[in-house]
Amino acid sequence: QVQLVESGGGSVQAGGSLRLSCAASGSTHNNYCLGWFRQAPEKEREGVAVICKDGRTGVADSVNGRFSISRDDAKNTLYLQMNSLKPEDTAMYYCAAKTAHSNQYDPDWLLTGYYGMDYWGKGTLVTISS
Repeated sequence: QVQLVESGGGSVQAGGSLRLSCAASGSTHNNYCLGWFRQAPEKEREGVAVICKDGRTGVADSVNGRFSISRDDAKNTLYLQMNSLKPEDTAMYYCAAKTAHSNQYDPDWLLTGYYGMDYWGKGTLVTISS
């Protein structure tokens, strides 16, 4: 069992920055890939960024160059640094984990939903005003 708790959401003007954090607890040693997903009102959920234990990452084209994903396994924490925020970034942001005994998953496959994540947090709301 893995528990994920997001924090760091809030309201920011366009062009600003936020850093989201996700604290993981429980059986975290098999969390080979961790990621951020978001869902805006009336829209489907989309993958934002995924990072696996070996450092491989997958990033959505819509945020590439603006967002950066990182993880600190010693602290069991996942981060998403969001810069140059746009109104279209407004969404509920969810942290998710994929468990495995080895680095067998392609982060792009997780990002697009080809493979589903195993655990999800409850989300943190990000609102960007223009």
